[in-house]
Amino acid sequence: MTVWDELVGQERVGEQLAAAARAADARVTAEAGQPASASAPGDASDRPSTSAMTHAWLFTGPPGAGLATTARAFAAALQCVSPDRAAAGPGCGFCDGCHTALVGTHADVTVIATDLLTIGVKETRDLVRRAQLAPSGGRWQVIVVEDADRLTEGAGNVLLKAVEEPAPRTVWLLCAPSLEDVLPTIRSRCRHLSLSTPAVAAVAAVLVHRDGVTPAVAESAARAAGGHLDRARRLATDDRARARRAAVLRIPLRVEDIGGCLRAAQELVDVAADAAKERAEELDEQETEEMRTALGAQPGGRMPRGTAGVMKDLQERQKRRATRSQRDSLDLALTDLAGFYRDVLALQLGAVADASLLPCADVGEGLRRIAEDSGPEMTLRRIDAIMECREALERNVAPLLALEAMTVTLRKP
Repeated sequence: MTVWDELVGQERVGEQLAAAARAADARVTAEAGQPASASAPGDASDRPSTSAMTHAWLFTGPPGAGLATTARAFAAALQCVSPDRAAAGPGCGFCDGCHTALVGTHADVTVIATDLLTIGVKETRDLVRRAQLAPSGGRWQVIVVEDADRLTEGAGNVLLKAVEEPAPRTVWLLCAPSLEDVLPTIRSRCRHLSLSTPAVAAVAAVLVHRDGVTPAVAESAARAAGGHLDRARRLATDDRARARRAAVLRIPLRVEDIGGCLRAAQELVDVAADAAKERAEELDEQETEEMRTALGAQPGGRMPRGTAGVMKDLQERQKRRATRSQRDSLDLALTDLAGFYRDVLALQLGAVADASLLPCADVGEGLRRIAEDSGPEMTLRRIDAIMECREALERNVAPLLALEAMTVTLRKP
């Protein structure tokens, strides 16, 4: 399986990146005085031009499109050392260069993916210094920024200088939801590739063949996740994830009075907190134990003198990560809720021939009940209220207050 097989439903993007990887390989092998892989047998029109490769790339697309996966696959192809790459192209997926790049141990592939709210100036300066180094063993120095949209303004300005004047063998791979999430001065210096949400059938096929999920469960999970591969995998394999989604989709049926609205808002907060806690517990415990070991603490014993500050910094970082995790979980719940009303609107307007193919078809009785009890205008107002709640949470409004305001609007007039 090549690295390009990881790009689910992104065939066009995969072809462009494969051409760029061939051009990059041709350049490196030519500089080394070796026969270039671009000289493989074939028509001249099939040979890659060096213009296919550039020093900075920006991948954008909706959640679930596979931005980080695409960036890592391209990084692996740039480091490919397979002896067969002249014929098959770089990105075999099995050689030492591909394997270490994919698993995150390649010395010349640096990945930054923050679990906090922002990426600051200090981390960005470390990346810029790294980018100035020549490859130590690989073919390129590759810097992957999976959350380029979380760069602070100061961090973006630091990054701009490095993208403007790149080292000869350095490649920047930036990922963001949209072009507007990146500074104009940075995106104007990057080659932009837009990814789309994979088709439900493509995601379901991956779940069946890679995760051993039954076809029926795979299709249901892929449809419920809206083509988001990681979310679909969780829904197909994790009972708790399915239970949380079911709790969110019951909210429209429980907001018949003010008391129900307030209880529903609290339940949404609790669902998000539960999801965030589940993700954080194992990671926090592992980090804390590793830090205690690094500082010389004995199992079950007291910490050595002078280490309290280090442990406090770790706890603060974990607290900030928990805040982001809870915010992300709330946003996911609101996305599911908006999807419910989108399906209601589709029923009200007669836009679907088969309601069983809707993403929320597993709560079809609830969809039909809401669709019959209200009109399209009310459904649109409810969707607007959910979007306004998401924006309020982005502005750091207290989650419970924002959700209470939303659920009151969802209430039947």
